Amino acid sequence: MEKDACFELGYVLKTHGLNGSVSVFLDVDFPEEYENLESVFIEVNKKLIPFFVETIHIAKGKANIKFEDIDQIEKAEQLKGCKLFLPLELLPKLEEGQFYYHQVINYQVWDEQKGLLGKIQSIYEMPNQDLIAMDFQGKEALIPVSDEIIEKVDHEAKIMYVKLPEGLLDIYLED
Repeated sequence: MEKDACFELGYVLKTHGLNGSVSVFLDVDFPEEYENLESVFIEVNKKLIPFFVETIHIAKGKANIKFEDIDQIEKAEQLKGCKLFLPLELLPKLEEGQFYYHQVINYQVWDEQKGLLGKIQSIYEMPNQDLIAMDFQGKEALIPVSDEIIEKVDHEAKIMYVKLPEGLLDIYLED
């Protein structure tokens, strides 16, 4: 499985008990949607390796997972810090107008006042406010992810329509 065909589910925090179980942080909005996982891909040495789930218990955004063939704490220790991935087709379906961050990379940004602005380069997930990084006239401009700013996303045309606050882009044009 290629990493481009997957989304990051979370990562292994630590071992849990002595039987090879691990504690996993689930970096998703609704962790309980993953309580029936049969397998995951774990990134080991920059390769995605399939691991089959023996048991999983989810509580408060974390999961305790026992993988098949990981039956000793020493084996589980080797997974600490490793990222877990699932195929993109396992992402929960979104309602109209919603989007996953990975979907909008390379979308064009269209402002209702200024027209075409640039292309989305990445999304920064920050503690207080997620930010869209856009290439604007050769510079990185940051747009807050907010319902007041993002009006709609056209997945077919690959355009994000925004209503930017007055003066937001001006700060990126100053030298």
